[in-house]
Amino acid sequence: MRPLTASELIRCWEIGKSQHPLDRALTLLSYACPTYQMASLASLSIGQRDAYLLTLREITFGEKMDCWADCPACRERLEFSTKTSQMRIVELQEPAVAEYQVQVGEWELRYRLPNSWDLATIVGMKDYERAARRLRQRCLLRAKRQGSEVGYEDLPSEAIGAMVESIAAGDPQAEILLDLNCPACGHNWQVMLDIVWFIWKEVSAKAQRILQEVHVLARYYGWREADILSMSTVRRQYYLSLVG
Repeated sequence: MRPLTASELIRCWEIGKSQHPLDRALTLLSYACPTYQMASLASLSIGQRDAYLLTLREITFGEKMDCWADCPACRERLEFSTKTSQMRIVELQEPAVAEYQVQVGEWELRYRLPNSWDLATIVGMKDYERAARRLRQRCLLRAKRQGSEVGYEDLPSEAIGAMVESIAAGDPQAEILLDLNCPACGHNWQVMLDIVWFIWKEVSAKAQRILQEVHVLARYYGWREADILSMSTVRRQYYLSLVG
């Protein structure tokens, strides 16, 4: 993995403007990890995908993350900072589909962790139970009872519940909760870190700032966009300071 260059930030922003967040995440990773095929990146578990995005955010923008949240009790805006190292709880792994197993009495289930392909199949579904059921069915690879294969429909709720719990335990990066306290009213609550949303906001803002810099330098010096974008940030900022 490598940080995104100025040109790549702009290109990702161009492509991602019309994409669903699921696809934006993969677009960013495809530029940061050019040795991986898009299909391989899409096969990453959601937790692993988010771990990759946290690493990309760190090497491109830095470790410190300035965040905000509105208190659900009094609507006061809370601003706080955290670090990517505090949010990343797993090591990066090579893209691969791993199989896991859980045993519940006489029921033996083999499953895999949800990935971007799976989430894409439930985009737009308003029925939560139906969406959750589809995810469970897609992640279940095989099920047996006393050595005989059975289908998802034959599984008891306790077996399915055990698989769901095992999936959550096996992919902890998929749901990172932040504990917050409102200084205005004292309310305590949790918010989930949406790293896809977070990094996309930063990429979008950064890309537009760079394009504004290109506009100023191209207009003043007559340089080509490609030449301006090939400059280091330090050199580009110096020329901007001369323009005033």
